[in-house]
Amino acid sequence: MKSSINPLTSTPVSILLGALIIGFAILFAQGAIVFSKDSNGQTKVSFNQPGKQAALPQVAGVAAPAAPGQPPAPVPGTKVDVSAGHFSSKGKDGAKVQIVEFADFQCPFCEKFFKDTETQIIKDYVDTGKATFAFRSYAFLGQESTWASEAAECANEQGKFWEYHDYLYSHQGPENSGAFAKDKLEGFAGAVGLNAVQFKDCLETDKYAQKVKDDMSDGQKVGVNGTPATFVNGILISGAQPYANFQSAIDAALK
Repeated sequence: MKSSINPLTSTPVSILLGALIIGFAILFAQGAIVFSKDSNGQTKVSFNQPGKQAALPQVAGVAAPAAPGQPPAPVPGTKVDVSAGHFSSKGKDGAKVQIVEFADFQCPFCEKFFKDTETQIIKDYVDTGKATFAFRSYAFLGQESTWASEAAECANEQGKFWEYHDYLYSHQGPENSGAFAKDKLEGFAGAVGLNAVQFKDCLETDKYAQKVKDDMSDGQKVGVNGTPATFVNGILISGAQPYANFQSAIDAALK
């Protein structure tokens, strides 16, 4: 008696069908396959042409989620006004070049920028009176980012913003792992010579919560959608780019 084999249930065919289904699902998730309605209301399937799908940005930084109504990032080379608002800065008043960084204290690329690039910018341009350097919070990576930014403002209240800023980047941990929990942040205060009682009262009452929110809102208004985002005389340089890139931009602004 002959046995019949159902081609749809045989092992090789089922494996092939499974692979096709998985591949179809992947293409759909990536936007390569698109379902739409034609003029008669019938569902049709189309494929995006190579190169038509929007590519993810290749930026050496962390991308922030887009907020409703957030403006697009400025076209490279477009100058925007980042002078509004209160922020901490260092350098000579009236310097020809103003550098403004929007950053998150938990952002690993911001830490890289701080260690590899910012310190060199400070040495070559800020300490020599050629530029000012300002920091604004863009705390989007979670609750500990917000607490860290508020803590930096509490340190600023005692005249030690930059000492605390540097300490945070030197003690960064995994995101929202407890590295920047409030008790840890209060411990950092003692390490940089702050009045612990005053600092704790400031942080525990969320005194600067609105200021931190305002910083992020101001960043969104000028097209910031990731960190670090650094403006040299209003022109955006995205990500933790090499020092040479900032050097070229600053030197051009000094001419």
